[in-house]
Amino acid sequence: MKLGAFSVSLSVKNIETSKQFYENLGFTILAGDIEKKYLIMKNENSLIGLFEGMFENNILTFNPGWDENGNNIEPFNDIREIQSQLKSKGIKIDNEIDPATTGPASMMVTDPDGNVILFDQHR
Repeated sequence: MKLGAFSVSLSVKNIETSKQFYENLGFTILAGDIEKKYLIMKNENSLIGLFEGMFENNILTFNPGWDENGNNIEPFNDIREIQSQLKSKGIKIDNEIDPATTGPASMMVTDPDGNVILFDQHR
């Protein structure tokens, strides 16, 4: 199963303060919009998403079809394929995707310890 790029999506209190902190660790802005209170930051192959006021807890994130630079990768497992494989293994999908759809979609699962995992396909 190809899950694509991995990042940690952090729920931050102040996007400016968090941006400065991660820049001090060597991260640079890859994508996002600070005015809209979110940034994707990169240091080599490591990605961190900073999100102010969008969700309560930190989230593990996979982007099927993308590499760590936001470039399309081929081949890739469509998120609906991933959903089907997870369901066949008895993993509960928190918000199922209609398998008849195509293109961008997202779904979440929760691991046995309560960690939320977001699968966010942009293509």
